[in-house]
Amino acid sequence: MIKKPIDLLLQESAEEGEHSLKRTLGPVNLILIGIGIIIGAGLFSLTGIAAGQHSGPAVTISFLIAAVGCAFAALCYAEFSAMIPVAGSAYTYSYATMGELFAWIIGWDLVLEYSVGAATVAISWSQYLTKFLSWFDLYLPPQLILSPFETSKAANGDIVRGIINLPAALIVIVVTSIIIRGTKGSALVNAIIVSLKVGVVLVFIAVGWSFINPQNYHPYIPQNTGVWGDYGWSGILRGAGLVFFVFIGFDAVSTAAQEAKNPQRNMPIGIIGSLVVCTILFVIFAHVMTGMANYKEFIGSGAPVAIAIEKTHYQWLSKAIVLAILIGYTSVILVDLLGQSRVFFSMSKDGLLPKVFSDVHPKFRTPWKSNIVLCAFIALFAAFVPIRVVGEMTSIGTLLAFVMVCAGVLILRKQQPNIHRPFKTPWVPVVPILGILVCFAMMTFLPGDTWLRLIIWLAIGLVIYFTYGKKNSVIRKRLAAKHG
Repeated sequence: MIKKPIDLLLQESAEEGEHSLKRTLGPVNLILIGIGIIIGAGLFSLTGIAAGQHSGPAVTISFLIAAVGCAFAALCYAEFSAMIPVAGSAYTYSYATMGELFAWIIGWDLVLEYSVGAATVAISWSQYLTKFLSWFDLYLPPQLILSPFETSKAANGDIVRGIINLPAALIVIVVTSIIIRGTKGSALVNAIIVSLKVGVVLVFIAVGWSFINPQNYHPYIPQNTGVWGDYGWSGILRGAGLVFFVFIGFDAVSTAAQEAKNPQRNMPIGIIGSLVVCTILFVIFAHVMTGMANYKEFIGSGAPVAIAIEKTHYQWLSKAIVLAILIGYTSVILVDLLGQSRVFFSMSKDGLLPKVFSDVHPKFRTPWKSNIVLCAFIALFAAFVPIRVVGEMTSIGTLLAFVMVCAGVLILRKQQPNIHRPFKTPWVPVVPILGILVCFAMMTFLPGDTWLRLIIWLAIGLVIYFTYGKKNSVIRKRLAAKHG
């Protein structure tokens, strides 16, 4: 199995010049990048679904269980990102520990996650924008906010067919232009967005705290109905599986390792710090929401926060929440596009993809050509494909990456025990093994069509690898020259 030597990876991380990425990110930037993608609109929807249908007020326990599961993977990511501070995240780590083929599978898999995620979020962003503008009597033509496969009923009863989801495409283009101008600028925009988004969450907590009705916490763990996952402790576990996906995003921090200042110190801070901050916010948010309204009121609702706000005298907060969702989606799109292009950058540098994906802009020092290609693909997808086809942003790719990273820590500890590790995952092998078990368990609960999409995508990727990547692999060419 062809592997990429750790020494070569460390050499790449130390490269400077016009063909390398610019190191501009400090620990605060990295934490904010993590928070930027973790705190998305999922907080405002999944919390209510988990509480109403599975956990009741004990959704706070569900959040803690999910956070523990994420923490196992986060600790493993932290070890790798500090030891191998190179762009590419799980792709790069797998290349060093499991070989080129496994690395390709993970890299290609991450691209699917980021692409589908960005397109799905962009389409939903368009829907929320339409709702927000309607409050101010501003209405966009339905032909310009729906895909050609979607229809809408006009005020006069006529059925109108969409032409293009223009807002969805435009938000992808705008965010891409920010990313192209430089990671520092992207980080600044993300920091502003995160500050506003977290601010709204804190306002909701502060306002809602005084409207908590202690009776809504009884029973804190509702009695199980006799069906696994419907309340009781099985419901708490089912709720943990649901809200687990709200946490996913801290891994995107590791894709920016080659643009971090002092990555050996700052990467673990960014990964673990963002997870800790979000866990605290999520638990308090869930506690307040389930205290303001009875958990049964959230059943079947897509806007549980609005139900909670109705218990207060501050109806204006509904608009603020929708604005927060718009802001949250924007930052998720930004981090998705940033992470995706960095994975392609690493794969291209290794020769597994064409050079266009690793060409760096002479002024901005970003992989701008890759950004443009990916922008066109995702913008077209968001503009012309309905959200029901795109589906929810599934986490199977991320979970598979988590499994591989946890396994990689075990393998590298065995193969190269003496290599310098600025940050060490504690309690090895317990933590990595628990990370593998928890993440794989999460994968088994995902629906069959999610697995099917993953298999089809990986099959396409394998065709590309064996027809192009394997023949142009930089490592393979070096080995051939060495033994030739």
